[in-house]
Amino acid sequence: MDEVVKKVSSLGLPGVILTIVMATSTGGIGGTYSLIAAIAILGGPFGMVGGLTVLGLMTIVGETIAEYGIEAILVKIYSERSKAESVKALLKEVRDLPISDDLKLKLNYVLESA
Repeated sequence: MDEVVKKVSSLGLPGVILTIVMATSTGGIGGTYSLIAAIAILGGPFGMVGGLTVLGLMTIVGETIAEYGIEAILVKIYSERSKAESVKALLKEVRDLPISDDLKLKLNYVLESA
């Protein structure tokens, strides 16, 4: 198990997510088949190619969050989205996010100031 843990941990967040998807959604399929199924599930309608893209994107997002923090990233994302989307819809979206009330207030302020 230690060897597997070392290999998965070297992948970072994508490794953790891949492990969770493999454990929860492959219905007991073993080995290579569970890996293929997990990647395909992550890819949704785009299959394995989409799954590999999602894993790569998770790596980039994870590194960015580690560098700047989730608050700064979400503020920038919602500032940018407010240029093209309804502020009312974004405020509802923020209200439903599983984040702290303080962060929701900050995002609401950013959206209402836009």
